[in-house]
Amino acid sequence: GGKGGKTVTVITGLEISTAEARKLLKRLKVHCGTGGTMKEEYLELQGDQVNSVIEFLNKDGYKPKKSGG
Repeated sequence: GGKGGKTVTVITGLEISTAEARKLLKRLKVHCGTGGTMKEEYLELQGDQVNSVIEFLNKDGYKPKKSGG
């Protein structure tokens, strides 16, 4: 909502500190080659980056789950 019709990838449910979330977001943006931002409860990357993010998080030791469309 409010993205002007553009697709975004939202990452929620990370139980990490704000500082760790900022570092993770920076690494994800480099990995995906796209922009992104950090909201209060989630990370947001521009475009459809779902498969790339899941692969990255798996390698980083997280256990991601895909949800939604």
